[in-house]
Amino acid sequence: MTVAKAKNPWLYPAVFTGSLMPLAVLSIRAATGTLGAEPVAIALNRLGLLALVFLILSLACTPLKIVFGWIWPIGLRKTLGLFAFFHACLHFLTYAVIDQGLKLGTILEDILKRKFIFVGFSALVLLVPLAITSTSTMVKRLGAARWRRLHRLAYVAASLGVIHFLLRVKKDLSEPAVYGIILAALFAVRVGSALSKRGVSARSTAPSR
Repeated sequence: MTVAKAKNPWLYPAVFTGSLMPLAVLSIRAATGTLGAEPVAIALNRLGLLALVFLILSLACTPLKIVFGWIWPIGLRKTLGLFAFFHACLHFLTYAVIDQGLKLGTILEDILKRKFIFVGFSALVLLVPLAITSTSTMVKRLGAARWRRLHRLAYVAASLGVIHFLLRVKKDLSEPAVYGIILAALFAVRVGSALSKRGVSARSTAPSR
């Protein structure tokens, strides 16, 4: 057990339970017919937004450690990332099964011809190897350096998710723009930290005069 888990044994069950609540509410509303006049469209929008939110939350864990020195968010990173993948899969399955009735030809045509669907599907595809390699066993098999390089794709997937959102809403771009700004800020923290470490390393290895 990590130090963070030992100090906050309640945190992880609370986050896991809380992460399931939006889906539970959505499922209850769908079952009771209270999702509105376009239930499939509303379900698609909510699931897609949840996927993006969880992905950005997972990406926020390391910047929180860098900026504030908090250790506990790191232990939540994998859980939040897997919830992002889970909701992204549900988002796509709702589209493929409920909206399109598993008509593979139509689905493929949509992916190839409709830009926002192509971008969203690309984001989902990028999340697949990240979910598969999320276990400790895969970290050891790939090696820490290769694993870290692979998981930088999470920023690419999140960027595609924001673009998918922007293309989907078309008119009111304020909400997807907020997520884009948050993502850019998180990325800036990571880049700034990497450059700072590189500068320190360069100074420490520079020959003394």
